[in-house]
Amino acid sequence: MSNALDGIQKLTFTGAVDADGHILEDAGLWDRYIEAKYKDRAVRVRVDDKGLEYLEVAGRPSKVFSGGRLGALSAMGTTRDDKWDAPPTYGGFAPFGAMDAMERLKRIEAEGLAAAFLYPTMSLLWETETEDAELAQACTRAYNRYIVDFCSESGGKLIPIAHLSLGDPAAAAIELERAVKAGCKGGWVAQFVMTRKPHAHPDHDVLFAKAQELDVPIGIHPSLEPVWAAPGRYDRKFMRGNYYFLNIVAADAIRHAFTSFFQYATFDKFPKMRLVLLEAGAGWIDYWLGRLDAVYASAMGRTVSLKEKPSFYFKRNCWISADPDERSLPAMVELCGADKFFWASDFPHPDHVGNYIEEVEELAHKLPATARAKVMGENVMKVYKCELPR
Repeated sequence: MSNALDGIQKLTFTGAVDADGHILEDAGLWDRYIEAKYKDRAVRVRVDDKGLEYLEVAGRPSKVFSGGRLGALSAMGTTRDDKWDAPPTYGGFAPFGAMDAMERLKRIEAEGLAAAFLYPTMSLLWETETEDAELAQACTRAYNRYIVDFCSESGGKLIPIAHLSLGDPAAAAIELERAVKAGCKGGWVAQFVMTRKPHAHPDHDVLFAKAQELDVPIGIHPSLEPVWAAPGRYDRKFMRGNYYFLNIVAADAIRHAFTSFFQYATFDKFPKMRLVLLEAGAGWIDYWLGRLDAVYASAMGRTVSLKEKPSFYFKRNCWISADPDERSLPAMVELCGADKFFWASDFPHPDHVGNYIEEVEELAHKLPATARAKVMGENVMKVYKCELPR
C-alpha cells in the first residue's frame, strides 16, 4: 500500500517557510460560520441538472465557476499533456495536505518546511461576483473564523491570514482587529476593489491606520477578477477563453495597486505600515522602482506629495514574494536587498506543475550564503512577527 507522502521531496536545509500556500477550504464553511442574517446568501457549492458543480454567490449561480470548473482549482501537478476524462468535483484533484490541517502538517514536515502561511481558494472567487459590501464583510468574517480554527492545532506551523474586503474599509478595519485578536497574523485584500477606488485611496486609510496600530502587515493577493477589471484595451468578445493571456497579465493589477500607494503618499501618513505583494512574481520589482524614482524626479513628480523617492518607502515599508522558479530572483536580491523577499509555493493551484520543493532547493543554492536564510524563511517570519516553531 503506497504512502500519501511517497515522492515528496525534502529540502536539504532547515528553516524554510512557505509565504503563500493555499488550502481548499471546506465548501460548507459559510453555512457553519456565517451569521444567521446572511445564511440565505452564503457562498455555497451546488449541483446543476447535469450533475455538475457550480459556485453560488449571494443566492445566484456563478457566471464563471460552473460546469464542474471548481474541480480544476486543485490541479497542481497536472500539465498541458494530461487528459481529464470528466470534470471532477471540488477537491477532486486535491493533493495530500490541501484540505485537512493534520495532513498539511505532515506534508510540510515531509518537505522539510518549518511553517506555511495559508491563503484560501474559494475565497479568491466569490468577491468577484458581488458588489454587496455588507455581504462581503460577512463572508470574510466567516472565512476568518474558519481559518483560525483550521490552524489552531498546528503549534504555529500553519499561519492564518485574514481575508479583508475594501468594499467597506471601516468594517474591514474592525474585522482586522477581531481576526488578529483571534489569531490571524495579518490581513490581505484582493487586487481589485468593488468600489473601483484605487487601493491607496484615502477612503481606505482607516484600514491602513488599524494595521499600523495593530502592527500587522496588509497583503495584496490576486484573485479571480470581475469582468470590469480585466484589461480593457481589447474588446471583451476577443478575450473570452483566453485563460493563458489573462493568467499571465493578472500580475499587472498588483503593480497598479502597489503604485497607488505612492500616488497617494500612503507611507508618509502611515510610516510603520507594512505592505506585502503576493503571487505576482518579483523579477519586475527593480525595474518598477527605477521607473517610480525616475518619474518622481521629473516634472511629473510634482503631482505627488511624497517626502522621499519611492524606493525609500519600498526599503522601509514593503516586501514581495517570488515564485521559486524565478531565474531573476538572485539578481533582484542583490539589487534591492536580501531583506525584501520571500518565496511562495501557491500549492495546490493549477498554474504550476508542482515541483516547487525542487525549485526552492535550486533557488537556495543560487542565493548568496548571506541571503539564503533570510529569503528562505527568516524574512517572512520577521515581517509577520512570528517565531519559528520548535
